[in-house]
Formats: sequence, structure tokens, C-alpha cells
Amino acid sequence: MSLEETYPQLKHKNPRLRERAMHQVAQERTEDTLAQLMAALAEQEDVTYRRTAVQTLGIIGPDALPALAQQLTTHPNATVRASCAKALAAIALNYPEVPFAPVGLEALSVALGDRDPVVKLSAVGALGTVGSPAFEILAAALDLDDLAVSMAVIGALASVGDPRGRTVLESLAARPNLDAYLYEAATGALSRLTEHRPWNSGSSQ
Repeated sequence: MSLEETYPQLKHKNPRLRERAMHQVAQERTEDTLAQLMAALAEQEDVTYRRTAVQTLGIIGPDALPALAQQLTTHPNATVRASCAKALAAIALNYPEVPFAPVGLEALSVALGDRDPVVKLSAVGALGTVGSPAFEILAAALDLDDLAVSMAVIGALASVGDPRGRTVLESLAARPNLDAYLYEAATGALSRLTEHRPWNSGSSQ
């Protein structure tokens, strides 16, 4: 099957056919592949197609990172921006041995201030997947005065496997007049950290 014939398979109802198509597209990609997959991220009607495009970009890996980072911070469509963040997370997950490019970290940091809440939370998820290299960005995000982001960041800090997370969470929990939800989240995260000592490497790179 030619590559052009494979693209429609990314929308197929059969997950096995979709997976096979994803790997073929990634392995046989041409100079037009990234543009075609990026266009699929704007798919509004077919959520499966959009998610498959995200996964395919994750399989392609670091080569797709610059384009995703650029679109994450500039594309006018919030769905595309959120999908870009999810694709960056997929790259970090699939290629833990490859240092995550600074341009990707910078874009995710910018996305934490996005006007769309889904984009912001997708960026937190991606930074948590990146792990220790994203630690300082995550820690700084606790001061963004955004409750939803702060709650998500607390979870990320507790899961990245960086020992500095305990210090940050303890400092947060000790803040006077801290929001009750944040206090509960921080103390809960600290409790989980105590239960899972020693720290492991997590997804740090």
C-alpha cells in the first residue's frame, strides 16, 4: 500500500489498522508528511483522526518537535494548540533517551499562559511527561494565579521523580492563606511521595 493510500487508514475504526498506518506513515514519511499531520490536528469532526495524528507525530519524534513547538504558540485554533502539546508529550514518552529540545520546553512554558484552559492543562501534562528538565518551569507555574493549572502542576511535581519536588510542595503547603484546594492537593501529594520513597528517575532525561 502506498503512503497516500495509507493516510485514510489513520481514520479507520479498527485500532490495529490505525496503528499499522501510524507506523507506516512515520517510517515512510516524506517532506510533506509533517504538514499533512499538522493539518489533521485541526480536524473537528473526526476526533479519532486527530488523536491518531498526535500519536503519529509522537512516533516520528524529535524531528517533529520544532514544528509542533511553533504551532503550539502561534496557531489560532485552540484544538490544534492542545493537540500540539499532547504530541510533544508523546515525543517525550516515546523518546526518553533523547534530551527534550529547549524550543519544546520554551513553547510549553508559553502555553501555560494560554487563554484556553485545555491548552494550559495539556501543556502541564506534557511538562510532567518530560520530567526533570521541565522541573523549574513546573515549579514556577505555581505562581500563575490559576487554580486549575496549579492543581495540575502539583500532580506533575509529585510524579516527575525529581527530589526537588518535595521541597517545592512543602514550601507551597506552608504558605499562609493558601487556597484550601491547593493545600489539600499539596499535602496529599507529599503523603504519596512519602509512601513511594525512595525517589526514582521517573521520566527524567
